[in-house]
Amino acid sequence: MKDARPCSIADTLALVGEKYSLLVLREVSLGATRFDQLVRNIGAPRDVLTARLKRLVDAGVLEKVEYSDRPKRYEYRPTQAGLELDPVLMTLMAWGDRHLQEGGFRPMVLEHICGNELVPQVVCRECGKEVEHDDLTAHPQSPGWTATGPAAA
Repeated sequence: MKDARPCSIADTLALVGEKYSLLVLREVSLGATRFDQLVRNIGAPRDVLTARLKRLVDAGVLEKVEYSDRPKRYEYRPTQAGLELDPVLMTLMAWGDRHLQEGGFRPMVLEHICGNELVPQVVCRECGKEVEHDDLTAHPQSPGWTATGPAAA
């Protein structure tokens, strides 16, 4: 049997798909950058949160910055790679608002710099058109794979 499909989604989930990792990124994005804030806002056990933070720092998604020398204390800030996950978080939030919340309730609303509520959408960088599923054609780049699975031997 062949290995699983080579996939950037799988690789990304291996990093940020662990329980609490995306919530860490949510909190840091909202400005909660200190460990005690993260524990309070996420509700993760301290040891698990410590492991997630270490993994995200080691992967270059967050940076650990000292903010107090006595006692030594650190905060976590997003790197460029971490900031590039913001659209993923916004899109997940919008999907959850549409499909998981009752009666139109939304736990958080984001305001864009233009003063309007942000409604995230994915658009093509070249033509500016909103991306819809039926507009896409997959072109696998990994040898031995087609869009639907392993190539016939």
